[in-house]
Amino acid sequence: MRACLFPSVRSAPDTITVYQAYPPQIALPAVAAGRFMAPFKRDRMTWIKPSFLWMMYRCGWATKPGQERVLSIDITREGFEWALARACLSHYDRDLHGDKATWSRQLKISPVRVQWDPERSLQLKALPYRSLQVGLSGEAVDRYVDDWVVAITDITPTVHLVRDLLRSGDGQAAAALLPVEQVYPLPDQIAVGLNASPHLATGKAPGRQYVR
Repeated sequence: MRACLFPSVRSAPDTITVYQAYPPQIALPAVAAGRFMAPFKRDRMTWIKPSFLWMMYRCGWATKPGQERVLSIDITREGFEWALARACLSHYDRDLHGDKATWSRQLKISPVRVQWDPERSLQLKALPYRSLQVGLSGEAVDRYVDDWVVAITDITPTVHLVRDLLRSGDGQAAAALLPVEQVYPLPDQIAVGLNASPHLATGKAPGRQYVR
């Protein structure tokens, strides 16, 4: 299955939105300060998700332990592309890497790890295309915390509202609250390195598929 990238793009031309879920003791100080701070740990890999619904799948609509607060984080496009240009796929791909030893060496030295997971519908069921998850470590975490983050917003109340609307059977109202997500126009060289779909370079890709 070829991959399609669906980051959420805000109105500002120089930022995109990614999502993370944390316990309150990490999320609330980050929102108050507008940046990540202790007890956030820079020495651990941190994963950012450009897809809102994949984040919902991962955190169970902010119900899973340690993921009770969902943050919407605006980061610079420059930082996002810096990360992707230095990323290594989390799995070995014979066509892309040649031999497994080469991939293994790249994985060890890369500050960024990426993986493609099935995109999710409004009911969090797997869709026939994939979204990107980006794992940051080392230098990439420092750049993320110090340079890339533009704004941090706690969207947990909206997450709960969408969940409650779905439970009540009002899928249309729930869908209306979802962020608008567009295909991110990856530079060709980065797209090839990530084994991304050719659709990403042209801006042509399947739209968000909601099952209501």
